[in-house]
Amino acid sequence: MAAIALFVAVAANAVDVQKIPSKVQKVTVFLNGAQVTRTAMVSIAPGVSQLVFGGISGSLDPQSIQVHANGPFMILSVNHTLDFLNDETRQGEIENVRADEKIVRDKIAMQNNLLSICQAEENMIAKNQQVSSESTGLDVVKLKQALDFQTERLTALKEKELNLNNQVAALNLELQKYENQVAGLGRSGASLTTNLTVTVSSKLNTQAQFSLSYVVRNASWYPTYDIRVKDVSNPVNISYKANVSQNCGEEWKDVKLTLSTGNPTISGNKPELQPYYLGFGMYYSNPPSGGIGRVTGKIVAADDGLGIAGVSVKIKGASVATVSDVNGNFSLQLPSSPVILVFSYVGFQTQEQPVTSAVMNVAMRASSQQLGEVVVTGYGTTNDENGYVSESRKSATSYSVATVSVPVTKLENQTDIEFAIDEPYSIPSDGKQYTVDINQVEVQAGYEYAVTPKLNTNVFLTARLTDWNKYNFLSGEANLFYEGTFIGKSLLNTDAVKDTLDISLGTDKSIVVTRSALGELTSKQSLSSNKKDTRDWQIEVKNRKNQIVNLLLEDQVPVSQNSAIEVEIQELSGGKMDLNSGKVVWHFALNPNDDKKVELKYQVKFPKNQSVIVQ
Repeated sequence: MAAIALFVAVAANAVDVQKIPSKVQKVTVFLNGAQVTRTAMVSIAPGVSQLVFGGISGSLDPQSIQVHANGPFMILSVNHTLDFLNDETRQGEIENVRADEKIVRDKIAMQNNLLSICQAEENMIAKNQQVSSESTGLDVVKLKQALDFQTERLTALKEKELNLNNQVAALNLELQKYENQVAGLGRSGASLTTNLTVTVSSKLNTQAQFSLSYVVRNASWYPTYDIRVKDVSNPVNISYKANVSQNCGEEWKDVKLTLSTGNPTISGNKPELQPYYLGFGMYYSNPPSGGIGRVTGKIVAADDGLGIAGVSVKIKGASVATVSDVNGNFSLQLPSSPVILVFSYVGFQTQEQPVTSAVMNVAMRASSQQLGEVVVTGYGTTNDENGYVSESRKSATSYSVATVSVPVTKLENQTDIEFAIDEPYSIPSDGKQYTVDINQVEVQAGYEYAVTPKLNTNVFLTARLTDWNKYNFLSGEANLFYEGTFIGKSLLNTDAVKDTLDISLGTDKSIVVTRSALGELTSKQSLSSNKKDTRDWQIEVKNRKNQIVNLLLEDQVPVSQNSAIEVEIQELSGGKMDLNSGKVVWHFALNPNDDKKVELKYQVKFPKNQSVIVQ
């Protein structure tokens, strides 16, 4: 009787465990990370039940898990555990494919051994030919028979070698298929999955829809722009695009996709000022990247030196980013402030490097956590723009871009902006960049040409946007198209607090500028204890366009920081000078085929026993 009572008690306290399939319904992608929302319809029996939701990303943030459901029951607890069983299943599949792959490799090795045997026999026949030719007194008939035998045998060997090489080629194709299969299995399980176990208590049978939400790390988006200008009499057309990628281990298929300008990885705490102490021999400096307008380089694998395609290159703390091309090369426009670049790619350790020069080459090391999950499927050769052939890595998650144009609804929240994609959208867990057009606007702009001939005689066209804040642009790279022609890349920098947003549209070769010295470059005079150096420059601008252009011309005179050095301005040709910086500017309009000359002349006086470099 006691045993029966114990059995009844255990049965009464038994917990019903259900494995519940769920589907990703909504994803909000932040600049770094994403919030995923899953839903599932669940039947709940009376008593205590454990609802196990599987197939969830292993890269989720446990603190972000939320579970919502309505019904006559209570949610007692929510736990998450890594699903090692699922990973063991995947590893078992990989091992089975590896076993088949080994059989093919053994066949290739056998065929190569047979080729070596054929080569050895050919070498032996060649040596016999040499011995025969050195021998004397051979019978002609026997010599002919020997030659016929050698010819017949060599022909048979060559045919055999041809067949063996064909078999090796076929086996290599079969081997490639196995490697691709292993790569696919590795890609589909880039990380362990998670089981969310929700324990509920109910007094009756009921059905309820559960909503699970959580934040994953391996997802992001960054903006890029296409800026098109027909001519300086038309508005600027700006296409606002989002480049979305994720590698969190779960598929987002036909989901409601929203792009948010928020970034949950940034601390929500207000920074506090600390005492700023000064002392002798102490100084503060910024990282040396300020002033570098564009950085280029190549990203390679540290183990073999091959270029890596699809590496994410992002400015830390900003929305400006790009990816490396098929050869591992990258190019990124930079703001004027110092920056740190973040290099990240599936299967490799993330690196952060300050920009110290205009060329940065990066060697990435494989991540020890994912060494078995990223498989090199082969090597390819690609011709670059100069016609040279370069070798590059083609990984299981090779870089590609898909483009789609869909309706988008914009929502302005208190702290961020959201762009809701109106149509269902799919983002696979493959680390590739998928481009979504989120907005296209025409913005009225004022156009101005600018040149600084002391540094560069190229004339740059700038569009000045005065009403740009309402479009919620983020800083990002821009592809420039002028008069229907791609003219290069620029940076749309929205971090400035100015009311006017300046966009550089590249150079215009139809406006020619020269800067030359009048007379001798240097005119020196020695008077008593002082010297005088004079500089006299003439700047000439020619407008070869068939329209009027507004031009901003900049130059400078030196600024003295020593009372013993005096600078005298002798000619500015109507230019306006800033006394603090020495910058001189001219604004003027040039008619078609018109030209303009201005003169900049100044004199520097300094002690005769001192040396001053005057330019």
